[in-house]
Amino acid sequence: MSDDAVLLEVSDQIATVTLNNPDMRNALTAAVSSGIVDALDEIEGTDARVVVFEGAGSAFCAGGDINTMMEGLSRDVPAWRKAEEIMSGLHRAIERVIRCPLPTVAKIDGQAFGAGASLAIACDVQAVHEDVDMSFAFRKVGLAVDSGTSWMLPRLVGANVAKRLVLTGQVFSAEEAQEMGVVTDVYADEEYEERTAELVAEIAEGPTVGLKISKRLIRQNATKSLTEALDDEATAQALALGSQDHAEGASAFMEGRDTEFEGQ
Repeated sequence: MSDDAVLLEVSDQIATVTLNNPDMRNALTAAVSSGIVDALDEIEGTDARVVVFEGAGSAFCAGGDINTMMEGLSRDVPAWRKAEEIMSGLHRAIERVIRCPLPTVAKIDGQAFGAGASLAIACDVQAVHEDVDMSFAFRKVGLAVDSGTSWMLPRLVGANVAKRLVLTGQVFSAEEAQEMGVVTDVYADEEYEERTAELVAEIAEGPTVGLKISKRLIRQNATKSLTEALDDEATAQALALGSQDHAEGASAFMEGRDTEFEGQ
């Protein structure tokens, strides 16, 4: 495997972004954060229709870079500068994942803690192995939440549940994560790879233009009024109506056949 902190492979219109620092359980070091941004930039020039995030080795992502935090403690610099050094790259990476125009899937077959759990919920869909544990464990290292957690988590589970998860640092199972709404899909060990591949393929085979528009509308209209949301939907639908995928979908419906979307 390459020594690069993040690996990118695009095959069959599926882009796979692999966090490649297994010795640190794929912690979000500066190199990994930068690698995520670079990979997403590179994907824009490919034929990818879905992006899958995964971790090399036994963890999806164990959180922030504790080594850098410890180095910061030994330096006589203001706390705000330490925070800026640690957060700038990490937050840029999380924001790029959230704003990625393509559908994103977190393939979580190992531990996802702290900022690693935040990366997981930054994706649109989560495919989680039944044996995985998760936690928004920022309190365990004496920190407040970061990585967009304060924005994302309440939108998924509500303010009360979000506060409990953050204030206690509770470690929860994949099943509990799904019950709370933290993740979307949980698969048993013997079917995990197959079911995850089926999920990714189903998204990749969809009408990419329409899915990208739908994803953007759901994100941006969460805090808008109904009237504003309806106006946005009407404007955006004009783009989808002009796509080849719409023409294919309408024709397939009228002809009683399966669709063959090309993602255009």
